[in-house]
Amino acid sequence: MGGKPCIRGMRVTVGTVVGLVAAGHSIDEILAAYPYLEEDDVREALAYAAWRAEEIEVPLHPTE
Repeated sequence: MGGKPCIRGMRVTVGTVVGLVAAGHSIDEILAAYPYLEEDDVREALAYAAWRAEEIEVPLHPTE
C-alpha cells in the first residue's frame, strides 16, 4: 500500500478508515462496508491517527 499504515496487515489503510469516520460514517456502516474489519480496528485506526497528529519531529543533527 505504498508504505501507508494498514489495518492488521490488510489492504485497508488507516487513512481510509479515518477518512470514513471524518465523513460522518458510523462504525457500523464502516464494518458493513468492510466486513473483515472489527470494531477495535476502527478504534485503533483513530488512536494511531491521534498519536501521529501529536508526533514531534526531532532533528538528529541540530543545525548550528
